[in-house]
Amino acid sequence: MEQEGLISAALFVSALRGATPLILAAMGGFLSERSGTVQIGLEGMMLAGALAGATHAHFHHAPWVSFFVAGCAGMLLAFLLAIFVISIRIDQIVAGAALNMLAFGIAPFVTKQLFDSTGSTPSLPLESRFTFGPIVVSIAVAVLITFWYRQTRSGLLLRFAGERPEALAAAGYKPQMVKWWGLLGCGFLAGLGGGSLSLFLSSSYSPSMTGGRGFIALAALIFGRWKPFPTMCACLFFAFVDAIQMRLQGQETGIPIQFIQILPYLVTIIALAGFFGKSRAPQALGQRPQ
Repeated sequence: MEQEGLISAALFVSALRGATPLILAAMGGFLSERSGTVQIGLEGMMLAGALAGATHAHFHHAPWVSFFVAGCAGMLLAFLLAIFVISIRIDQIVAGAALNMLAFGIAPFVTKQLFDSTGSTPSLPLESRFTFGPIVVSIAVAVLITFWYRQTRSGLLLRFAGERPEALAAAGYKPQMVKWWGLLGCGFLAGLGGGSLSLFLSSSYSPSMTGGRGFIALAALIFGRWKPFPTMCACLFFAFVDAIQMRLQGQETGIPIQFIQILPYLVTIIALAGFFGKSRAPQALGQRPQ
């Protein structure tokens, strides 16, 4: 049988599928960081969404409802994070790292209680999973956020919260409230990204199934210069690189498979190092609310 070439239509389809959780998580990170809150907790929110979506789908067999439940699970973690970083005003990076550890710690406890397993949830039947729905949702979310951010007053408020919160306060608005909504929106979208992993790219939840996608989504946000459309393009690029490495594993290249597997992470590091140009972060990013 003739071996399929490296570049093919299937490769682009695989890249589009792989970009779906990245786009959703990156759009969530955009809402958080544009409102001035550093977001390294995307990984934990995605993991919570993946677990909640798979668990709900196992019991109720309604993929769209399970997808929404996944978003709510991510929002719940974002609500917890907002209490600490906005209300209590602890360090945002420390809080985000703690959130990730919390999600990784809670997941095996939940699966043990519900399924008597500290690993995966039961495999889902086809009727409880998606064929292409999350792809449409992710692209629609990116388009809507692009329009909303550029054309609406609330989008302008988000921008000022991350750039000039003092000007926002002088105009009679509450920067903390904008940050709250930015974080909650971030959690919901990141949860949807996690839900797309267990309900679309896979057939169940498994430990650490996010595989660093939350951090890759954050890298895409930086690579996209904190702008929604370039961020979506960066997600597609990273997913394309990941699709290539998976295709290379089935090719006779003579390259050790371990080197092929690190390709997406190597590209991410290069992007974060500023190889493709410097990105200017929102000026008030990481500042503790007054």
